[in-house]
Amino acid sequence: MYQKEINFSKFSSIKIGGIKIANYIEDEDEKSHYPIIGGANNILISNDIKEVFILSKKFDYIKINNGYLHIGGATPSGKIVNFCKKNNIANFEWAYSLPASLGGMVKMNAGVKEYEIFNYIDSIKTYQGYIDKKNIDFSYRRTSIKDIIYEGVFEIKKGFNQELVNKFANFRANQPNIASAGSCFKNPKEKYFAGEVIEKVGLKGYRLGDMGFSDVHSNFLVNYGKGSFDDAISLIELAKNKVKDKFDIDLEEEIVILKGTSINSK
Repeated sequence: MYQKEINFSKFSSIKIGGIKIANYIEDEDEKSHYPIIGGANNILISNDIKEVFILSKKFDYIKINNGYLHIGGATPSGKIVNFCKKNNIANFEWAYSLPASLGGMVKMNAGVKEYEIFNYIDSIKTYQGYIDKKNIDFSYRRTSIKDIIYEGVFEIKKGFNQELVNKFANFRANQPNIASAGSCFKNPKEKYFAGEVIEKVGLKGYRLGDMGFSDVHSNFLVNYGKGSFDDAISLIELAKNKVKDKFDIDLEEEIVILKGTSINSK
């Protein structure tokens, strides 16, 4: 493991967090349960946290072995999609322009609408070795995985579909082009979308300081310049309370919130 300073106010997609000591993991026998930051694309992290953990470039790889794709946990989504396009491999079209690394996508069962990564995964690798999909509990935007994901394994299916890529690009055309951590809340099990209920309670475009719910897509919490962690948390709680009062729906964060003095705090 080696260390490096990172300024999360520049590194994270929501541009919040200050300077941290980043511990880069290079070995596969790490048993700790601390969250891996990855590219910090769906993370809201407080200034109080002083250290974070990131998989090193050792885990940024894509290999083909006996009809299976072996993808390292630190491999970015764009690299995966480009590899699949070049090699005419299907089932990763949904990851086009989705900023994430493989480990993060697996951990949260990332996807777009009915397309999600656990539709296609065969197994994952942790410090315990390879774990089959059948032994992992997962559902919409969640998994039971607690350990660091070093690798994901996928059976190769031929037929990269450019039309699907175009479809997903159109889905993202209505997303704000400003600092954010992606979708703030998971879509509730009820008939509504998260963005819909946030808009219906009057929070579309609502701002607190330099943080706000986007006027382009209500479910995106955006940073207009010098947004703070505290203002972001206040907006999240405000949305949850208003939606609960009006619709009796309990919104659940899709964004990962890290706070306190320890990386294990949440």
